Amino acid sequence: MTTIKTLEEHAACGGRLGFYSHLSDSLGLEARFGVFLPPRALAGERVPVLHVLAGLTCTHETFLIKSNAVRFAARNGIALVAPDTSPRGAGVAGEGDAYDLGTGASFYLDATTPAWRKHYRMGTYVGQELPELTQAHFALDGARRGIMGHSMGGHGALVHALRAPQAWKSVSAFAPICHPATVPWGEKAFAAYLGADRATWARHDATLLLEAGHTHPTEILVDQGEADQFLYSQLKPELLAAAAGRTGQALRLRLHPRYDHSYWFIQSFIADHIDHHATVLNAL
Repeated sequence: MTTIKTLEEHAACGGRLGFYSHLSDSLGLEARFGVFLPPRALAGERVPVLHVLAGLTCTHETFLIKSNAVRFAARNGIALVAPDTSPRGAGVAGEGDAYDLGTGASFYLDATTPAWRKHYRMGTYVGQELPELTQAHFALDGARRGIMGHSMGGHGALVHALRAPQAWKSVSAFAPICHPATVPWGEKAFAAYLGADRATWARHDATLLLEAGHTHPTEILVDQGEADQFLYSQLKPELLAAAAGRTGQALRLRLHPRYDHSYWFIQSFIADHIDHHATVLNAL
């Protein structure tokens, strides 16, 4: 069993919130992640688990600390697992030069270009290594696993769930990058990580995955603030909704006047998302 190092642990909402590190086989570097265990898990009962993916510039701590998800996960008996947003210290030239590429900006995919492919393998890390690692070390039920994210993390959650619905039983997103192949954030990242051939980008774009026939058996919940400064330039939820309509994918897209892109927006509606996942996962 892979060894993990405990960085810190805290009692929280009747359960335990911890931050840990390990040497990742996928990334070839030390990786950090966070885990919240509800009370039942501390007693040894295997509980449903929700993986939460944060957005650009964030870390493994951000979502767990700022979203207020822990309180509602405890209430529903669900564990939370939060990976980092990228490898750290990969030594790729320029990886720390911009907020939207490199450190803190992995887009949760496996890079294929020579400069990035050695360490930037967050697709494998999120999809395989971290679930296996956390299920081995904590009382988590891998058969009842969901995924949720914000912004870049919302993109990651949608893509992972659509590509592997058998692994991710429920899915939701806050202000996701819905069609990254057509917006500046996605075009920059995909060109760097995947190369110039746009045909290879489609497997990492939720809108294009839906159009290619990838669907999820449960309803996808997406919340979007109408005062989000990135709504029209980067996020484009209307394109995701149109693709879902054409393919028959159940999608609940909720638009909220006055709300922006911040964690205040997430805090305002996080209870609905935890309930959304609990309805699916607790019924399995």
